Order: sequence, then structure tokens, then C-alpha cells
Amino acid sequence: MSAAMTKSERTRQALLEAAITRFGRDGYRRTSVAEIARTAGLSGTAPYAYFAGKEDLFIAAVDADAAPVIEEGLAGLTGDISIDHWRASLIIALLDALERHPLARRIVAGLEPEYTVRLMTIPALDQLRAETARRLRVQQKAGQVRADIDPDQFARGLVPIVMSLLMALLQTRSDPATLLGPDVAAIFDAAVLPPTT
Repeated sequence: MSAAMTKSERTRQALLEAAITRFGRDGYRRTSVAEIARTAGLSGTAPYAYFAGKEDLFIAAVDADAAPVIEEGLAGLTGDISIDHWRASLIIALLDALERHPLARRIVAGLEPEYTVRLMTIPALDQLRAETARRLRVQQKAGQVRADIDPDQFARGLVPIVMSLLMALLQTRSDPATLLGPDVAAIFDAAVLPPTT
């Protein structure tokens, strides 16, 4: 936590960190707000000053744990704009980041089915959409990507596909190299690469 944070911000952050730990380990149903408060070193009623209830705290914790997954996934791609690197590395980078974020991993793994739909609305996905669209525009200018696709629309469509692949990998415990092999690459390439003569 940053020293520049106010006491209220530090308390809210401590609650979120405790919620990520407890919900990530024990799940939504087996975790109480009082346990989260204890883990954060606060009174049992402290969370209610910051969150409307258990579900509100859970959703805030999911968003807080998912944001660094997206950031870490994108950080592994910084500087390399090539379509091959982007396609081959993004899902692997996100899978790797999920190992360090227990609550986000729990949701993607399908262990909280009532909240799986939340995956598609986490604010951090806006960052993934924006970076995907930006890279596509750069690649279009370089002639590496079809000029007739709308980068924003493609990015909006790609995010659910990426999330579905992550869910499939975690829920089936598939080998990434097998699931993300040449067949998936062929579909992606057909969608974005200019036709060869």
C-alpha cells in the first residue's frame, strides 16, 4: 500500500486484499464478511462502511484481482507489435499471470459459476480491447493486417474468444501448446492477415 493513501483508502485496500485472499482460497459461499474483516485486522462491521454487502465486496475483489492479470499479460507484449508474437504470447502471458491471482483464477476456472458472467464485464478488459485495437491499427498501416477490418470491432470480438480459451485451458486442464496449436492460429490468421497471392 502506498504511504500517500488516506487512512480510508488504506482500510479499503486492506479489505480488498483480505477479500482476494479469502475468496480466492475458500470461495464465495464459504467466506464471511466477518472473516475478511478479521484477516484485514479490522472490526467485523468495518467492511460495511466501504461495501454494501458481501456480494459488493466480492465483485470489487474480483475486479481488483483481475486488473493486474490483464496488466501483466499486456506487459509481456510491450515493444513487440508483431502479429505472431501477439497471437502466440497473449494467452500464455495471461495464464501465467492467473497463477499469481487466486480469485481471478478461481473465477476463470469456473469455481464460482454464478459469477462467471462477471468475467466479460470486468473493467480491466477495456484495457485489453484498447491495446488490441491499437496494435491492429499499427499493423494495418504496416500492411500486416487486413485493411478492411475494423480494429475496434475486432478487439471487442477477440476478448470473449481469449476469455473462452483461458476458461477452456483452466477448466479442462489442457496443455496450452495443444489447445492453442496450429488450428487456432489458422483461424486467427484467416481473420486478420491479408490474403496471399
